[in-house]
Amino acid sequence: MTLTSGGSTTAPRTQMGRIVASSFTGSLIEYYDFLLYSTASAVVFNEVFFSNLDPVTGTIASFGTFAAGYLARPLGGVIFGHFGDRLGRKKMLVLTMLIMGLVSFLIGCLPTYGQIGAAAPVLLVLLRVIQGVAIGGEWGGAVLITAEHATSRRGLWASFTNAGAPAGMVLSTAVMALMATVTTPEQFTAWGWRVPFLLSIVLLAVGLWIRLSVTESPAFEAMKEKKADAKTPLMEVLRNHPRTLLLAVGVGLGAFVVQGTLTTFLISYAIGAGFERPAVLNALTLSSAGAVIGIIGWSALTDRVGRRPVVLSAAVATAVFGYLLFPMLDSGSTALLVLAVVLGQSVIHAAFYGPLAALMSEVFKTSSRYTGASLGYQLAGMGAGLSPLLFASMQKAGASTIMLSTVIAAFCLLSVFSLVRLGETSDRDLVDA
Repeated sequence: MTLTSGGSTTAPRTQMGRIVASSFTGSLIEYYDFLLYSTASAVVFNEVFFSNLDPVTGTIASFGTFAAGYLARPLGGVIFGHFGDRLGRKKMLVLTMLIMGLVSFLIGCLPTYGQIGAAAPVLLVLLRVIQGVAIGGEWGGAVLITAEHATSRRGLWASFTNAGAPAGMVLSTAVMALMATVTTPEQFTAWGWRVPFLLSIVLLAVGLWIRLSVTESPAFEAMKEKKADAKTPLMEVLRNHPRTLLLAVGVGLGAFVVQGTLTTFLISYAIGAGFERPAVLNALTLSSAGAVIGIIGWSALTDRVGRRPVVLSAAVATAVFGYLLFPMLDSGSTALLVLAVVLGQSVIHAAFYGPLAALMSEVFKTSSRYTGASLGYQLAGMGAGLSPLLFASMQKAGASTIMLSTVIAAFCLLSVFSLVRLGETSDRDLVDA
């Protein structure tokens, strides 16, 4: 490992490749577990865990349990961020992966409402909250252990963690779509949906093997050598950087509202509009695969032109696209369905979401970076958990799709305002002077 004259850190090429591979693969596995739940909540949980409710109310309740995981994510960011800033990034990455894999496996083993009554949804919510805590701590560690190893082309390298999210969506929706295809509707509801969750135990073993191979962040080690660590990282963020935290949340909120719309609410909406379940899941799988490429490509561009121009353009484009999305779905055309999700998730949202990995890590000091970046990202991330619940409730109340689109546009404009106030971040050094 070498230090450049500007204080930036560059890992040897083989080590950097291993670190990036670890962050991407680990993130893929974590998000497979976390986003698998989002797909299941849209297509089957209302029938399995809320069968005592009418279909629309059951869907809202199902999205409510989905939202619970996102509401728990900031707590995970604070808990694991504290220990990540105090004890190191690597230890927290291993622990969060272990928790996530075991919880997902347990969800696959849960009895249904018909078997144990109200205890079934209660246990589901409990496990979802634990999932949220784990994923809330995982993201910050995965981004920082990459970004702090290589400040050169930081936007590109850090983006592999964010690219793990749609890659996890590809894997989770592909497995769920496969099970929906090879089983009858009755078999899928009875046991087919469980298979993707049970497979988590296999992915856990692979992920732990990969993550145990990486080295600790050099920026963290340099901070420990200087004894410059904060005793309470959360208080450092809240006391010294409250404006930065709020602006970071504002930047990410629009991207996450759109993420929840495109990856969760859209499934339920499209099925309600008459599309077959496999067609919707296949379209989402295709768009998620494209998002992996889009996130990496757009993030690499931010290393050349800056984070702000790319994210600002994407936020404005997303606000406009929000008004086109629902008419495309209401057309009944499978081609327009595919075009809507691919354009939305693979192109526009990828430019909005991908650069957040580097951006969030660039606005906090090393001593509180895990806590600050995690908290900012996860507070914004609640938008992805709450937007499907909000839109499903608005839909039940008779709101038009124009109203849904206006809500999306409003959150995008909040991101524009916040990013303008936050300023450019790509030129900031991650090794504290």
